[in-house]
Amino acid sequence: MDIKLNFINQSNDANNSEVVIFQKNTATNLGEFAVAWLVIQNCGQGDNHPFVYPMSMAVGASDSFGNYTPHLSALYGQKFAMTLTKSGDQLSLTGEASSPQEVEVENRLSTGAIDAMIYKAGSLFAKKTDIAPGQLAAFQFKPTLWIGVVSQVEQGQIINEAIMSSIDTEFSLFGIASADIVMTGGGSGPEAKPFEFHLENVMMA
Repeated sequence: MDIKLNFINQSNDANNSEVVIFQKNTATNLGEFAVAWLVIQNCGQGDNHPFVYPMSMAVGASDSFGNYTPHLSALYGQKFAMTLTKSGDQLSLTGEASSPQEVEVENRLSTGAIDAMIYKAGSLFAKKTDIAPGQLAAFQFKPTLWIGVVSQVEQGQIINEAIMSSIDTEFSLFGIASADIVMTGGGSGPEAKPFEFHLENVMMA
């Protein structure tokens, strides 16, 4: 079941800060950068920004020629592969992944690296780049969201290491049907406080 979330700005922020929401791919080595899945902009004091975290996801890939495949519905435990067909490079479901908790994308082309992408709600959610022929990418996500105040982060872009290291708020969505994400803190001068995020009005599934 999709989770209905509502970001509420109850902070003292006067800088029109942006808020980024993302997940981390737990199937890969540490150090892989996350993608800015949602960037909330121009949400003034007292404003709210409702959004949905869907359970469903889609997979896509791009090849070294700059071609992008359609988004294919994906479930954990499925394996997809990029192959050269009579019409060109295509991504298709090929069977079961090595782990029931992962979605895998394999590069079965003879030449050229590919990028593999996961999408949620139509937006880029995770990305693994430069998958060489014969290699595969694995994606797995815990039911958690990371959130933080940022600047100059674009939705769908890779979050750089400096920004990643500054974001330390993680929410578990396990068993939740809906909730408010309330931001407090901020301000200027000696009265300024760190930004904080907490869940309110939590409805369990």
